[in-house]
Amino acid sequence: MEAPTPISVILAGILLKMGIYGLLRISFPILPQETMWFSTALALFGLVNVLYGAFCAMGQITLPESKGGNDWKKLIAYSSINHMGFCLIGMSAFTSEGMTGAIFQMFTHGITTAMLFLVAGVIYDRAHHRKIDGFGGLRTQVPVYTSIVALACFASLGLPGLASFISEALVFLGAFKVYPSVTILATLGIILNAAFFLWVFQKIFLGPLNTTYKELPDINFRELVTLVPLGVLVILLGVYPMPVLDLMKSAVGNLLTLFTQSS
Repeated sequence: MEAPTPISVILAGILLKMGIYGLLRISFPILPQETMWFSTALALFGLVNVLYGAFCAMGQITLPESKGGNDWKKLIAYSSINHMGFCLIGMSAFTSEGMTGAIFQMFTHGITTAMLFLVAGVIYDRAHHRKIDGFGGLRTQVPVYTSIVALACFASLGLPGLASFISEALVFLGAFKVYPSVTILATLGIILNAAFFLWVFQKIFLGPLNTTYKELPDINFRELVTLVPLGVLVILLGVYPMPVLDLMKSAVGNLLTLFTQSS
């Protein structure tokens, strides 16, 4: 959480997926029977990730700085824990939809979280702090930056028409067949996601402008070059995800065949 912005992007956008990639690529094929035996615990671990990450992210808005809250970057980091929980739930179901959704969630989360850490870095470079309550009303001062942050937040909370909605919908469709109770409880994570992302957006960008930032410059060209391609991917994969989903089809089918043969 204290890493520089580029390192945070690499950690959350790529390295955070290595554990799940290792499970799918190594543990699942080598130990299919043991994996199926452990599947219920995996689903429960995923549920804990979803709810714990969401409540910790909410705490960044509701708790004062003296109690570890009020930090925009920490909120993004805890939301990453929340999103990785959906991957575990989808994987544990051993259904085509659940497995595809888990893999796609890894990809979409890498895009959206990279965007969130980058936009947090943009404002940190200007204001030199990450306090959620230290801003306010920035929409009127930095409208282009506000629009990109809105896209990143809406994508991460799973708004229909954006990439994360597709991956999370597939996870829920696949997991509900096997773990209906866990899936229903996990939908609370979606509600909390919407709550803390909309709340933090309201605190930072809406309302009267904090006069400390009346000269704050808007996002520049160099920063747009890093963010616009990610935003385009978020929209394109939300509207037409089939090119990526088709790439996964054969690999997911082969993986599920192992479990069918071992059961």
